[in-house]
Amino acid sequence: MYKKITIVLLSFFLMLPMLTYAEKAKEKEKEENVPKSKIITIPNSVMNITKENTYPNPTQDVPKLQPSELTQQLINSSKVKIDNPDLIRMLNESTVNSTPFALGYKAIVYLGQWPLNYESTETAPNWEYQKVNTNFYDNRGGKLPYQIHYVQESQKTVRGGLTAKVPNAEQVKKMMLVKATQNSGLSLAFETVIGTGTKKDQLYNIPPKRLGYLYGYAPAVNEKGKVTYGEVYMMLKGSKKSIVVKNVTSQGIGAWIPVQDHVSFGFMASERPR
Repeated sequence: MYKKITIVLLSFFLMLPMLTYAEKAKEKEKEENVPKSKIITIPNSVMNITKENTYPNPTQDVPKLQPSELTQQLINSSKVKIDNPDLIRMLNESTVNSTPFALGYKAIVYLGQWPLNYESTETAPNWEYQKVNTNFYDNRGGKLPYQIHYVQESQKTVRGGLTAKVPNAEQVKKMMLVKATQNSGLSLAFETVIGTGTKKDQLYNIPPKRLGYLYGYAPAVNEKGKVTYGEVYMMLKGSKKSIVVKNVTSQGIGAWIPVQDHVSFGFMASERPR
């Protein structure tokens, strides 16, 4: 009896390293399948003004639209990757009923030309994308340093956009916004507003006999990549349903996408007017 128990325990301890190795292999496989985000580090000169902004920008949510069971089946049947949320939404709203008497039935439905997917190649920040404010003080007659801080003097609307004209531009912008947000880790929107009177308490010292300039810039992300277009057909053959894409073309595209509710500051003290 004891001999049998010893053999079982010995077998268990011999198998333990193999089980641990298998678990680690599974964990490694999971990690490799998870897309790695290229999170951008925000420099100290860039400050978040979400709480201070007198203009409440709407939150720019970019949720991934979940395809229905039928839509997922159709997407998987396509030889070309489909990421366009508008196309996925249309497929979600479609209903195709199968019938046991569909033997020999065949139909092809043209769904139109669509931007199918966007592949990102570069996501790079420009912290001084657009100047939005200048705070100034003349301390040339002063004997002590004078402190100034940021106060937004007038409301500014900062807009981004595509760098070239492409078909279905709004759909392309949606796909680019999703990728740029994932790659940067920043809150992005194609339009953001900085309200009049927005303030930050960070102080900047202007020495005596100097002019002080505090510049405010709206940062943005420059997103570059490739968009793929194609003519989409739904093929119904018997009880089977599939997506066929014809006349596939690709085009390089770029976009400027502002960082929402952030301001980049640059301070300068000078003897002469700038």
